Amino acid sequence: MAIDVTDATFQKEVIEKSIVTPVIIDLWAQWCGPCKTLGPILEKLTAATQGKVILVKVDVDSCPQVAQAFQVQSIPAVYAMKDGKIVDGFVGAQSENVVEQFIKNLLPEQVVVDVKALLAKGDEASLRQALVAEPTNESVVVALADLLIARKDCTAALELLKTVPETERVRTAVAAARAAFVPQDDYDKQLTDLLVRVKTDEDAKREFLELLEKMGPNDPRTADYRKKLTARLF
Repeated sequence: MAIDVTDATFQKEVIEKSIVTPVIIDLWAQWCGPCKTLGPILEKLTAATQGKVILVKVDVDSCPQVAQAFQVQSIPAVYAMKDGKIVDGFVGAQSENVVEQFIKNLLPEQVVVDVKALLAKGDEASLRQALVAEPTNESVVVALADLLIARKDCTAALELLKTVPETERVRTAVAAARAAFVPQDDYDKQLTDLLVRVKTDEDAKREFLELLEKMGPNDPRTADYRKKLTARLF
């Protein structure tokens, strides 16, 4: 959707915003037939950038200061501004293909990520870069999870493995993470002490359950202690 700007709002809506996001300035007027043909094309194609390019409309009859600054002699006149400076422009109605290329030239260059090459490198930095590019790539997720498991960051590995569908390969990695899990707490002692009292002591049972919540479902001990609690109570 285009933003209508005036002489008073041009500084804020165009110049200042162009520091962050490219801005297309459509200089037009109500009486201009070609302007009414070009306007919808500009709106459609800038909307397709999903906010990467902003479109503003300037009615030259209502904004004499802006019209004078651009030395408007013919409309429609379209300009592109980045970092507070005019970087491109054209005059007259143009085809959709021409306008599309005009807008594409304003978009940041897309960096092509070679996920296979990053996966082949196998180091954590490369795998995390690959993960950003393809967050649901099973090979990348499992490879990164294996690195996390190797350094005993099993909780992070289990969280990562949750992001992809469960397959035999993922199940194997989950099992490895659980097997390598090394407790960094004294929950085992606390739970063991509480377990003998849970059947007759409500406070002990409540504390036992609170500890299980703290441990969370990724802690392989959680399921075991829940089974022990059920066996003790029933």
